Amino acid sequence: MAIRTMRRQVLLFILVFYFGSVAGQVSYSIPEEMPKGSFVGDIVQDLGLDVKRLRLGKARIYTGDGAEYIELNKERGVLLVKERIDREVICAQTVPCALHFQVILENPMEFYSITVEVTDINDNAPIFKRGEMKFRISESAVTGAVFVLEQAIDLDVGPNGLQSYLLNPTDNFVLRLQNQADGTSMVEMVLQNPLDREKDDHLSLVLTAVDGGDPQLSGTVLINVNVLDVNDNAPVFTQKIYKSTLLENLAAGTVVITVSASDLDEGFNGKISYAVLNSVDVSSYVSVSADSGVIHAVRSLDYEQIKDFQFRVKAQDGGSPPLSSNVTVKILVQDQNDNPPQVLYPVQTGGSVVAEMVPRSADVGYLVTKVVAVDVDSGQNAWLSYKLQKATDRALFEVGLQNGEIRTVRQVTDKDAVKQRLSVIVEDNGQPSRSATVIVNVAVADSFPEVLSEFTDFPHDKEYNDNLTFYLVLALAVVSFLFITSLVVIISVKIYRWRQSRVLYQSNLPVIPYYPPRYSDTLGTGTLQHVYNYEVCRTTDSRKSDCKFGRAGSQNVLIMDPSSTGTMQRIQNEKSILDEPDSPVEVRLI
Repeated sequence: MAIRTMRRQVLLFILVFYFGSVAGQVSYSIPEEMPKGSFVGDIVQDLGLDVKRLRLGKARIYTGDGAEYIELNKERGVLLVKERIDREVICAQTVPCALHFQVILENPMEFYSITVEVTDINDNAPIFKRGEMKFRISESAVTGAVFVLEQAIDLDVGPNGLQSYLLNPTDNFVLRLQNQADGTSMVEMVLQNPLDREKDDHLSLVLTAVDGGDPQLSGTVLINVNVLDVNDNAPVFTQKIYKSTLLENLAAGTVVITVSASDLDEGFNGKISYAVLNSVDVSSYVSVSADSGVIHAVRSLDYEQIKDFQFRVKAQDGGSPPLSSNVTVKILVQDQNDNPPQVLYPVQTGGSVVAEMVPRSADVGYLVTKVVAVDVDSGQNAWLSYKLQKATDRALFEVGLQNGEIRTVRQVTDKDAVKQRLSVIVEDNGQPSRSATVIVNVAVADSFPEVLSEFTDFPHDKEYNDNLTFYLVLALAVVSFLFITSLVVIISVKIYRWRQSRVLYQSNLPVIPYYPPRYSDTLGTGTLQHVYNYEVCRTTDSRKSDCKFGRAGSQNVLIMDPSSTGTMQRIQNEKSILDEPDSPVEVRLI
């Protein structure tokens, strides 16, 4: 049955195409998305037909292979919406969008062409393919930098289609639309104000696409901008100047103070390292931890040597190039009571006795002497007080608590001993206190001989005397050694110079040979078998006399030693000797 119906329709289409003629045509316009059964048009009225003709002619709608969105109501002779009509599905972006079909009547065969234009309604809002757009932008990006954004899509057309974009907020970026050849617009985000990561490291913007419908529809997308850091901030210390008080004599490694700096940059750009600026002196006192900024004492400090010092610490980040800042650190060394008082007077000697004389006629309050002491500590650690620790007669003397003055308490009597020995202790005000003791010898007498007779039996310092003797002997030995050494050197120099002068003297005069008793001359001839030597001396003017000297027959003399074991040949130059005006002459006759 279905096959027969299909064949019938095909045959009908062929007949209409080749032989038929269109009896009439009509057009309608309806909006999309009309509900089913909605009225499209009255073809009976518009085509001049009656309802009876539709029934008898078996009127029907022919759409070809397309879907039937319109149906014919034969009873009323009107066209109705059969299926939901979505213009975006049927025509997409094609304008205009129309449905074309025919109404066919039989007996006789008639064809009526029907066109239904589907108009767009604003039923689609602009949309973005992605729900979020992400950008990573350096805070060093220059003003005017352009970033291309994704375009929105609106399925509607005409006024209902995409019309414009909005960006919010616009503190740093603005939108710019670039029209393209296909009629669309390229959306660009332009940087208008510099970025500051330290102020905002993340920006959230909303891009809105708006159509022109009524009511107006829009679509949005979130734009996330991560601002990348650059090294544009130097470290900043938490204080403009650091001060700390350090007790003297603290152990090496004690924490002195901690400096701290912060850097608004991140990563290596914000990683801070600390260092003491070049100072040889300060480096022997303190050191700073590069990572934490903790300053430690390198060694124990002595208040008496250094009371305060200051240095500069540099904080540097790890950026490239690195940025840095400096801060001053002041250290005050606090005194500790680590030094006992030092007595300046009376001077304590080990080899002699020093005594203060008090006449027996001294009145009450007589000033005997004054103990003078100092303490190199400071503050209350250097406040000194004086007390009488021991005394031969405690009822006779007193010591001023603050000034160290030793005065008589009562009148001196004849019963008081000549020798008075006082032991005064000097204490400071530190905690715990330190002290020093001084011995004061007092002679109660009116005359000096009396004092000498009484003080000869005061004990002396044996160790001091022994040391003095040792050093005297040592000095004498050293002086003696130096004297003997100098004497030997002088004598050696004299002998050396004498020997040198003798050698020079002998080398400048002719050699006078010495003939021993058993000397034998093998050259002797004639009646004299032996050689005789004669010495002739003359004065300075003797050369003017008639004395004549003959030249020796031979200038070579062969001399043999007594043992006949060796010979020596020497060339003599008599002429040079005779020409010497002031020299004695020795003449040898053979």
